[in-house]
Amino acid sequence: MREMVDEEVNEKRAARDLDRATANIARMNDYFLGGKDNFAVDRETADALLALAPEIKPMAEEMQDFRRRLVRHLLAAGVRRFLDLGSGLPTRDATHQIAHSVDPSARVVYVNDDLVVLAHARALLGGAAGTAVVDGSVVRPRDLLSEPAVGCLLEGGEPVGVLALGTLQFIPDVDGPLDGVHTLMAAMPSGSHLGLSHVVFDGRPDLAEPIVQIYQAVLSTEEPGARTTADVLRYFDGLEPVEPGLVHLPHWRPDNPLAARAAEPGFMIGGAARKP
Repeated sequence: MREMVDEEVNEKRAARDLDRATANIARMNDYFLGGKDNFAVDRETADALLALAPEIKPMAEEMQDFRRRLVRHLLAAGVRRFLDLGSGLPTRDATHQIAHSVDPSARVVYVNDDLVVLAHARALLGGAAGTAVVDGSVVRPRDLLSEPAVGCLLEGGEPVGVLALGTLQFIPDVDGPLDGVHTLMAAMPSGSHLGLSHVVFDGRPDLAEPIVQIYQAVLSTEEPGARTTADVLRYFDGLEPVEPGLVHLPHWRPDNPLAARAAEPGFMIGGAARKP
């Protein structure tokens, strides 16, 4: 019975992810970044978002820059193993590329349950040394921890960098993303880090309803709703915050502090915390 249910779920997921008539979040983000792996429906939906908030496009670039600074910070802190949750379509400055530019022996496991992303990631990586791609989700943490590739990351008790960049805001509370993150971090060795970025509308409440409605239509759900900075901070419960805490992306350990101070804050925040 369980296998029949799983098969039905997988069939629905395949139809959703591979449907060219329905917008896909990963492909929309690819469009924001100037990529070519997107369809007309993705561009139309993305343009509707840009009409509401043109800053979304530079925010996509800011998240790429944040990923680079975050991964390099974790490498400097001794992390050489990474679990990248909801990683999106592979693009420039992917986690493994950043990590391998510093230490070619670093290991990265990409996790996603979007068939478009999985197909692209597997084709791009082609079994590249130190990388693996897993079909999974943060809301099924125990299944994820049972994956052999994830088990290999945990061997030897070395710290792991768990990344959830721009993905948690698309998961409704009812699916348990908070519990999923906490379960994963509980299984990580001491010295592991959680790094995340998340959309919040604390400073732009006028954008919350129209933007959330567009994403709800893409996801075919009445969830998720908008979260606040206080909501996002709960993901770091039990962990030691890394300075400067949870801040707007340009302000997190910027390469150029002067330029960061002049940057528009947007409505994406990010930060990291360490497991004692």
